[in-house]
Amino acid sequence: MPDVKRNVRLVTEQHIIDKPSEVEGFPQREWSIEVYLVNDKGDLVPANLFDKVIYHLHPSFGARATQTFKNPPFRIQEEGWGEFDMQIEFVADKSHLINHDLNFAQERYESKHVLTFKNPKGNFLAALRETGPVPGDENGAKNKRAAVGEESAKKKKRTEKNVDMDKLADGLQKLNEDDLLQVVQMVHDNKAPDSYTRNDMELGEFHVDLYTLPDTLIKMLWDFASEKHAI
Repeated sequence: MPDVKRNVRLVTEQHIIDKPSEVEGFPQREWSIEVYLVNDKGDLVPANLFDKVIYHLHPSFGARATQTFKNPPFRIQEEGWGEFDMQIEFVADKSHLINHDLNFAQERYESKHVLTFKNPKGNFLAALRETGPVPGDENGAKNKRAAVGEESAKKKKRTEKNVDMDKLADGLQKLNEDDLLQVVQMVHDNKAPDSYTRNDMELGEFHVDLYTLPDTLIKMLWDFASEKHAI
């Protein structure tokens, strides 16, 4: 799997507050930082990709010098009179550190950073797909059309699923690339322990035996393909 890059946007806001400052000539301020991702359209979206964000502040903050947040937008809010450089740690597949300049030149400013995730796999790769394109998916989705609906020797009777399985398999192959990726995610999220699936990352193919999927998932796939007018 090629490396996947994501654009991270830090939104910093600050303003003077009516509180005494420790240093004359440097007013006390309240400041905050929020974390977002930037999608392929340039819009700010929730940074659900990260399990948590850890802010490493100036040592003068004492016990508050390290603060951890586990829910987007991972907002930290503090008070102080001075500017300083901090490190922000993004925890996903592993930890990714960036430096951030906290300054008071503007009341609101945004800083852009690019994080590179090397050889992502499994659930984290699926999470990356929810935040933007993944290199190789364009070709892989085309191959998935031929792979979805693969049958095994343990094929059950069509009537047991109360769905025309041949029609379902044909319909899934008619879906466009974006819809196919939703199908793959749907299967991953709802399959049974004994369901047969195989993700061939090198070839960009996803194989599934529809006859080994739970009835509820088959119904979900049928309804989805019907909504897309593929059946």
